[in-house]
Amino acid sequence: MKYKIPFNRPSFAGKELKYIKQSVYSGKISGDGMFSKMCTDLLVKKLHTKAIYLTSSGTHALDMSAILLNLKPGDEVIVPSFTFTSTANAFVMFGARPKFAEIRSDTLNIDESKIEPLITSKTKAVYCMHYAGVGCEMDKLKEISKKYKLFLVEDAAQALNAKYKNRYLGTIGDIGIYSFHETKNYNCGEGGAIVINNNKFVKRAEIVREKGTDRTKFFKGEINKYTWKDIGSSYLLSDVLAAYLYAQLEHIEEIKRKRKYIFEYYFDNLREYEKKGYLRLPVIPKECETNYHIFYLLFDSNKDRDRMMNNLRKSGILAVFHYLPLHSSPMGKKFGYKKGDLPITESISGRLLRLPIYNDLKLREIEYIVKSIKRLL
Repeated sequence: MKYKIPFNRPSFAGKELKYIKQSVYSGKISGDGMFSKMCTDLLVKKLHTKAIYLTSSGTHALDMSAILLNLKPGDEVIVPSFTFTSTANAFVMFGARPKFAEIRSDTLNIDESKIEPLITSKTKAVYCMHYAGVGCEMDKLKEISKKYKLFLVEDAAQALNAKYKNRYLGTIGDIGIYSFHETKNYNCGEGGAIVINNNKFVKRAEIVREKGTDRTKFFKGEINKYTWKDIGSSYLLSDVLAAYLYAQLEHIEEIKRKRKYIFEYYFDNLREYEKKGYLRLPVIPKECETNYHIFYLLFDSNKDRDRMMNNLRKSGILAVFHYLPLHSSPMGKKFGYKKGDLPITESISGRLLRLPIYNDLKLREIEYIVKSIKRLL
């Protein structure tokens, strides 16, 4: 079925095709070309971070993080169950085991108060995920990581240009990752970035990202030949995609403002139904500045959520649920977990409904969505 209002439509800032043409005519369309450098320079300046490398996806940025942390069989990593599979796959592929943590019922982020009981002598890292572009409680996560000498990785796939206590998400832990998938605020179809905030990983990240070679140094003129130095893979983003991405990043604040308008329209016009107890709206703590990546509704039950979702679809509006808990998935069960182990995660997952939110969503469409929800309520 083709929906009158889809859940997502990839953003288009205006100069994407012009820049792609420039990239093609530059004679270098593989990774680390002209537009790759322009994107990197823009992001380093914007985020005030030590080093950032574009990757072929947010998933590959996560894979790189596991390599940089030397995660291996026998290691344990604490991670929320309410996240995308890539967050866990990154280290599971190298033999490390997930220790699934409960989420907070307000922000839907990892519950920092439930982490310490999961720590053992085998724990090597905490992978947190900033859900919907709202920051986790990073001060506490940093405190725990320092206390137990753990690495802290921020899955900020949804959180570029969002902040916690005036610091950009993805720049606070040892490593951060972003996604530029077509569903994200800033996209190039498929793409990502790894942010290195711990100096010990900067040089190795260059090597891992270039198939385990020191090829980057060669292209910088620092060495006269390159060779195999470490494990790695081909994680570079094509310069053609970087050209598309640069057109988006040029308008990084404008895109955020557009999404903020949609987010606030939903919030302001549905607040009365939260007060009546029909649903719950997103929670943004005072120390957080969101990038308005997701607008969701939480209903009292799975039945209420599904009824709203199905009726909106009949009205031509594609509203969708989100993550199914990783701990109760077939893979989660292989690690000894079962349904009922994380009740808050399971409850939230069954009651959450995401509304359409994308840059060129028209006011008349937003009004139609809100009127349809009100009528169904």
